[in-house]
Amino acid sequence: MSESAIEKRTARRYKVLKGATIAFDGSGVSCTVRNLSSKGAALDFASSISLPSSFMLVIESEQFIRRCHPVWSHDKRIGIEFD
Repeated sequence: MSESAIEKRTARRYKVLKGATIAFDGSGVSCTVRNLSSKGAALDFASSISLPSSFMLVIESEQFIRRCHPVWSHDKRIGIEFD
């Protein structure tokens, strides 16, 4: 198995498809949560976006709110870690 194929996450990810909003500076941007764990998530956006160093992830249908920060990005998908 190659080094890049080894899973490095410490928490199990769950595939999801949930509408969410990231909130910062008094505004919000819609996104889709593609996977979720107790430590972070992967978010898809309609277009490429530059995020601040800290923001809130809000999934209203789940009453889920977490402060987080971006850890990686690739095109329209951004990986976040919960603070």
